[in-house]
Amino acid sequence: MLVTAVEKRKKGMSALFVEGEYLMSVDTVTLMSSGIKAGADVSEDELEELKEKSDINRAKEKALYLIEYRARSRREITDKLVPLYGEAAAEAAVERLEELGLINDEDFARDLARQLMERKKYSAGRTVFELVKKGIDKELAEEITEELDDDPSARITEILNTRYRGRLSDEKGVNRAVSGLRAMGYSWYDIKDALYEMDIDI
Repeated sequence: MLVTAVEKRKKGMSALFVEGEYLMSVDTVTLMSSGIKAGADVSEDELEELKEKSDINRAKEKALYLIEYRARSRREITDKLVPLYGEAAAEAAVERLEELGLINDEDFARDLARQLMERKKYSAGRTVFELVKKGIDKELAEEITEELDDDPSARITEILNTRYRGRLSDEKGVNRAVSGLRAMGYSWYDIKDALYEMDIDI
């Protein structure tokens, strides 16, 4: 098949025309390194290989952009890349990021768990739920949160003394606090225990 034209497009892309008709757009750097240009006679296999290499390069660039924005888990990145570049390119991209040490699910999970439990004051159970939503293996999520969950009752007491300070003098205020704590993942048993320690009637 004869490559009849190559036209540069936006965002580092080039349009490839074969036999006078537009065939596909590929990464310009990949195209240049392949040696394919206008006037070249190429096979279907060569074109397929070009497309695969282009998708991998584009997936890598997109993956780097994603982690510049914020830290992400392996699955989060893969889920973003697959619809755009396919499974093979997505897998190649995340593997490269792992090789470079730019993504690590355990480090990501530990940092996120610490944020959720120390800043948002989530319970261990709610934190595990959030980590799993991000693509973290449940067993790993549970292991990490167990390390950080030293005293849920103390965390509940801290929340009551800060977020609900001055609102626990009546039943309505206590019920609102209990609902808020339950939404954060705390068990009724731990909430009741903390309220009891603070001499607050339920």
